[in-house]
Amino acid sequence: MTGAGYKSTLDPGWKNLAGHLVFLTCLVLFALSMPAAAWDPKAAEFLLIIGLIGVWRYSWAVLHWVRSIIYRKIVFPRWRRRADALAEAGMPSQVYLLVTSFRIDSDTTMRVYEAAIREAIDCGAPTTIVASIVEMGDQRLIKQLFEMCAPPPDVRLKFVRIAGTGKRDALAFGFRAIAADNPPDDAVAAVVDGDSILEEGLIRRCAPFFQMFPRAGALTTDEDCEVQGNWVFHHWYAMRFAQRQIHMSSVGLSRNVLTLTGRMSMFRASIITDSEFIQRVEVDWIDHWRLGRIKFLTGDDKSSWYHLLRDGWQMLYIPDVRVLTVEDAPSESFLQGSIVLMRRWFGNMLRTNTRAIALGPRRMGLFTWWSIIDQRISMWTCLTGVVVTALYGVTDGPVMIALYAFWILSTRYILTLSFLASRSTVSPWWPLLLYYNQVVGSFVKIYMVYHLNQQKWTRQKTTLAAQSSDWRTRLSAASSPAMMAVASITFVMLLGLSIGVFELPNTGAIMTSLGL
Repeated sequence: MTGAGYKSTLDPGWKNLAGHLVFLTCLVLFALSMPAAAWDPKAAEFLLIIGLIGVWRYSWAVLHWVRSIIYRKIVFPRWRRRADALAEAGMPSQVYLLVTSFRIDSDTTMRVYEAAIREAIDCGAPTTIVASIVEMGDQRLIKQLFEMCAPPPDVRLKFVRIAGTGKRDALAFGFRAIAADNPPDDAVAAVVDGDSILEEGLIRRCAPFFQMFPRAGALTTDEDCEVQGNWVFHHWYAMRFAQRQIHMSSVGLSRNVLTLTGRMSMFRASIITDSEFIQRVEVDWIDHWRLGRIKFLTGDDKSSWYHLLRDGWQMLYIPDVRVLTVEDAPSESFLQGSIVLMRRWFGNMLRTNTRAIALGPRRMGLFTWWSIIDQRISMWTCLTGVVVTALYGVTDGPVMIALYAFWILSTRYILTLSFLASRSTVSPWWPLLLYYNQVVGSFVKIYMVYHLNQQKWTRQKTTLAAQSSDWRTRLSAASSPAMMAVASITFVMLLGLSIGVFELPNTGAIMTSLGL
């Protein structure tokens, strides 16, 4: 990468070490500069309340961390030895690579397809690369690159040209092209985004798991990234992927995942060629009690995930294989760009969340089911500390706010160090970005849960238009901010009452004053 590009692998050298020393020094100086009032019994009571409120979040984080260690250090290494022992016997008789590209720069397109062609040649199984594209320029570039690589006859390239109507259509047309090939029963298909570069040996390291686990319908892998844009995005993405590795490994212990990422997920070909699956990915929706039918514009990966979850398939996580993604920030402003991305990610999650919960724990296992429920709980619990501190700040002054800031910096730094379980180095910027994700992410989730009908691509300038302009639609839209306001006020009031900042009115005194 050149120019504004940043490699996602953080510098493990002296600069990173110096950053940690500066952070710790500032933390100690912060503690020493606290006024005496910060350590009186009132402050201790405040920290106790904050700690008790955080017990759920911290215990849940510890549980994920422990499960991820068990999976990556004990369970998965056994799986890997079994997969490697299968050797050629573990490979399918046919492999498909479906790559979707739209409005991606030519340098990235060349890197993506060069890696895909290399994998097709090296995997040792007959492989068909299906390029689902829009522009003729991409077709010429990919064809030229394919010819330059001089693949053997059992590696084929097939093009699917569509109008620029979105990734869902691109996937559906690609799935139908694979279905027309009548793949054998043991065939597998990797669905690859147009900005995702496959790691060398990915197919051979992933495909045998389908033979090992007959109930496995799909799998996905770890991710790393290169980021174009503001340097803060580089640290933010790297932190998110480190956190993702822990959470995905934790749920992976239950032979499940919480999303089949669109960057790269591998499926049994018999699933992605099924007409019902194709129809769900192409046109998916939910019926909302207030907003009516919401057709999904984004979130194709959530649609495919829900389909497999509903049908009782296992979904595996392969933590020792990575896909490199080239991330292009939607804005030079970190605040604006991160909120745009979180609105898309969290909107996709919440639109599928309710129907996944309705499947019940028997369909997916208790831990996976509770993890999905927690996605809805966490948007509120992650804000309890902020709200409680703000309420105490009104009654007890800024000392409590300073004490809370010290608490946040300390606990988030410990959480950052826990990411060394998934990455070889961590950044001193991560404690601040973790708290940013917690607070701003929670606000975005709360906003999106009451505005599920709002959708927008980041690469395409496409939004979902209202399906109707009648009074019911306008009334439903107007009710969204009203319901969000009522829920938020109720949340603040309940917290205020629980810590004694607010008090319920004395109904007896009120009745007496009214002469009743």
